Amino acid sequence: MVPALWIAKTGLEAQQNRLGVISNNLANANTTGFKRSRIQFADLLYQNIRQVGASNTQDSKLPTGLTLGTGVRTVSTAKNHEQGNIVLTENPLDVAIQGRGFLQVTRADGTQGYTRNGSLQVDDTGQVVTSSGEAITPAITIPGDALSVTIGSDGTVSAVQPGTATPTQVGTIQLADFVNPPGLQPIGENLYVETASSGAATTGNPGVSGLGTVLQGAVESSNVNVVEELVNMIETQRVYELNSRSISTSDQMLQYVSNNL
Repeated sequence: MVPALWIAKTGLEAQQNRLGVISNNLANANTTGFKRSRIQFADLLYQNIRQVGASNTQDSKLPTGLTLGTGVRTVSTAKNHEQGNIVLTENPLDVAIQGRGFLQVTRADGTQGYTRNGSLQVDDTGQVVTSSGEAITPAITIPGDALSVTIGSDGTVSAVQPGTATPTQVGTIQLADFVNPPGLQPIGENLYVETASSGAATTGNPGVSGLGTVLQGAVESSNVNVVEELVNMIETQRVYELNSRSISTSDQMLQYVSNNL
């Protein structure tokens, strides 16, 4: 009976982890550019009691074996990078990425980060930064006297200044893409960092070489499906209850054995 207790324990831990992932998805249902996560499991090592294919007699082999499982473990959490809905904001500096790609930002420690959150602003020097204050790469500076700012679908940023009706190009928003976006490591603040699994970043202007385009005055909403997450939560609760019942049943069987020895 003891193995059954340990097996059920691994099941409880796995469902606790799954509930944590679901809770994080729901908590970020309104986080701009957030990508939902999916937890992945794998069964643990099996105890091979009777080898499949072993000789049963001189002329026959066992068609099946006897293997006892030892439980489950959490293997990974994978980000789903499907496109979120586009929400209009009317903020001229906001950009939504339509298709593949990430905005590039310079983090406080000088390293490169990547985000789908296009809620952009300017700092006290006029430099375009994220809502957390990290500068967009390559750097873009908006003149302090700019009357209007236009961001084209190809990332071209132009500003109209007093005394002239002709817009002046002040920079270009470039996007980065990866061979394996789920291999990026999320670090919070809507940022990802490159890893060995994601591959090296390839950069370019929006709309070129498979990169998505950008839409001014809009942001990409979270791709969390609240209804789906609630269904997953109910399923997780039921599986957790079944694993708890396995522990209770094993305990009752142990008590029966102990009382009848």
